[in-house]
Amino acid sequence: MNDVQGVGGDVVTSYKLAPNRTVTAGGLTFAYRDLGPRTGTPVVFFNHLAGVLDNWDPRVVDGFAAKRRVITFDNRGVGATNGSTPKTIQEMAKDAVTFIRALGFELVDIHGFSMGGMIAQVVAQTDPQLVRRLILTGTGPAGGEGIKNVTRLSNIDTVRALFTLQDPKQFLFFTRTANGRRAGKEFLARLKERTEGRDKAISLTSYVSQLKAIHRWGLERPQDLSVIRQPVLVANGESDRMVPSKNSHDLARRLPNSELVIYPDAGHGGIFQFHRQFVETALEFLERQ
Repeated sequence: MNDVQGVGGDVVTSYKLAPNRTVTAGGLTFAYRDLGPRTGTPVVFFNHLAGVLDNWDPRVVDGFAAKRRVITFDNRGVGATNGSTPKTIQEMAKDAVTFIRALGFELVDIHGFSMGGMIAQVVAQTDPQLVRRLILTGTGPAGGEGIKNVTRLSNIDTVRALFTLQDPKQFLFFTRTANGRRAGKEFLARLKERTEGRDKAISLTSYVSQLKAIHRWGLERPQDLSVIRQPVLVANGESDRMVPSKNSHDLARRLPNSELVIYPDAGHGGIFQFHRQFVETALEFLERQ
């Protein structure tokens, strides 16, 4: 990676051009990207299963960065961040807090997608003073319906993708309707827009560790989400196969200060399929007094 230490430098508003940076804390060197204006509360993006820096949709990141400072980062043992990937969501949450504090932030907004949304829920409970607002997308609560099946679904769709010479995300993130297929192809094309300074792909060892963490999350006893007092925006597609959409409704019902957005004819990657609408809704939510 093309490492730049620290947070300084020119303001960048395009994810395609955001330099790779590193920060060291707790014996770990975290890889991250930092873009957008330096005013207001920064938004930290928590990534999905197998996700590295290059797996964030640039339309979503750029949309946020037009108005807000955005930080994306690699979890421990993932991409260009060193260390051994934890096998629990709770350990991943500790690492996320370590990273956020290493950048000197005392208050952040968090956008957690899929596994990242699980990590975000834990951070909001363990370090509530650190979190101003939460956006939880394509995710579900501990013990949520069908979450323990993510490993089986991921394996099935990875094999299906191999046989059809496609990316597994085409099956895992999008519906098989004409709209879903088209949205998936457009999303996957956007992920390739950055051509220089790309991140390392996740290793098989780290991927398996993340699957174990998600499986454990799916088997956990439900948590008391009423303790999360921050405003929360919950969003998903109406036909999420990976983290069934019922979980988004469940989150919104159990979080005391939440609102729910469900996108039609969309799956796990609904926020990428409807990126314009999602960015507009998310920015309005974050900028609310």
